[in-house]
Amino acid sequence: MALTAKLQFRQSQSLVMTPQLMQSIRLLQFSSLELATYVDREVERNPLLSLDESGENPGLNLNNDENRQENTESEADITNTADDGEWLGAELETSTAAVEEKLGTSLENEFEPDIAGQPPSGEILQNSDPWQTSSQTLSLEDAGPNLEEYCAIEPTLRDHLLEQLPLAIRDPAELLIAREIIESLDDDGYLRRPIEELATTLGADVVLVNTVLGKVQSFEPSGVAARDLEECLAIQLKEKDRFDPPMQVLTQNLDVLAKRDFTLLCRICGVDRDDIADMVHEIRELEPRPGRRFNPSPVQPAIADIFVKQGADGGWQVELNPETLPKVLVNRDYYSKITKTCQGETEKTFMMDCLQSANWLVKSLDQRAQTILKVASEIVKQQDMFLAYGVEHLKPLNLKMVADAIKMHESTVSRVTSNKYMMTDRGLFELKYFFTASIAATEGEEAHSAEAVRHRIRQLVDAEQPEKILSDDVIVKMLRSSGIDIARRTVAKYRESLNIPSSVQRRREKRGLMA
Repeated sequence: MALTAKLQFRQSQSLVMTPQLMQSIRLLQFSSLELATYVDREVERNPLLSLDESGENPGLNLNNDENRQENTESEADITNTADDGEWLGAELETSTAAVEEKLGTSLENEFEPDIAGQPPSGEILQNSDPWQTSSQTLSLEDAGPNLEEYCAIEPTLRDHLLEQLPLAIRDPAELLIAREIIESLDDDGYLRRPIEELATTLGADVVLVNTVLGKVQSFEPSGVAARDLEECLAIQLKEKDRFDPPMQVLTQNLDVLAKRDFTLLCRICGVDRDDIADMVHEIRELEPRPGRRFNPSPVQPAIADIFVKQGADGGWQVELNPETLPKVLVNRDYYSKITKTCQGETEKTFMMDCLQSANWLVKSLDQRAQTILKVASEIVKQQDMFLAYGVEHLKPLNLKMVADAIKMHESTVSRVTSNKYMMTDRGLFELKYFFTASIAATEGEEAHSAEAVRHRIRQLVDAEQPEKILSDDVIVKMLRSSGIDIARRTVAKYRESLNIPSSVQRRREKRGLMA
């Protein structure tokens, strides 16, 4: 059979991931803070974009009982005309005259020499700001600089220790060793490097390095430069003059203390239960990580993206938080002026790309808001019993159930529920909190959610008596009697996820507290 070359045509369909489509997908999974940062960056990069800071940005809302969306009049106009892009130019107010009037670029606003001296107390001079027109007066908020810009930088643990170094050590060789020790400390204030390694690196004697280490361990904060937790606690107890022989034995058996075996601790330390209780209390008052206060972890605020409240008719109203919805404007007037004065084809192409990118960003933000609202509304519809009666009535829910209900893909629902928070009458919850696994029910009843089962286990453990501690087998029987078909290993897994000790450890701890 001879091989011949021939030309064939084939028609097929495929989905191409364009940059604009990838941008829309990224916007879905952004948190409110990430979205604000991204929009600010786009506004700086694109000369046709600007942020509307008028504060008129009402949130979208939805009434679940009527199963329909109730947008405000302005939002309805935007939705109806979003396809042709004509609405983008309706909200533009960026005329050159208004900008010049606001900035006050005339020379009349320059600072004038103060001949009469300082103004009376409480009086604010007019026309003292070069960015203000003569008919305006400085407000109290703008009268002075932002004090937050002049806040002192928090000292690090390294800086804090280096400040104490010249007061405690004078010898140049010891200063060199002490500096190397301080540089080797981790964020918690521990020295993880072996002494022999330090001595080899510096070419010093091990005895001298140990001597210098003892001096560094006397620095503030107490317990710094310790090599392990036992030494850290011992340093702090010595400074409090509480490192007696029983306490020394206790610090050497921290693993037994972690197991809450107070009976064994009493026998090891040679003290009674009252003494061991006092010793344990003193241990708990110590700082296990001395360098922690010099390395505070930044706290990221959780901002609600959706508000859920109960309406007058008893239904649930879902509304997007307008504060987390950046309102971006496209300056089409500026685009028209610039394109008329463009000299070359490169400039025209650049402005056309900016306009296309700006239009796509506005549409993507609107689509993102609509998608979040649709997913959140379906979650509220599925978990209405939780909103009314609490976590015991949380239903099993997965991404597929929500995706099928709103006719979207599971990956889209997953991106929407990432880093999004819902404010309800019962508190602030991440959207992923409402998605829980299903636990079968006995006798063909409705299945239970895993989160509701965890809550039930927590309630049973909190209500148990010291003389009647519930084992995992007993908890399984109690849950099955209430209609929850669950295995013992599942109870143990849920108990560990809640940081609940085993029944043996709970018995020791509660008996020790009673004694």
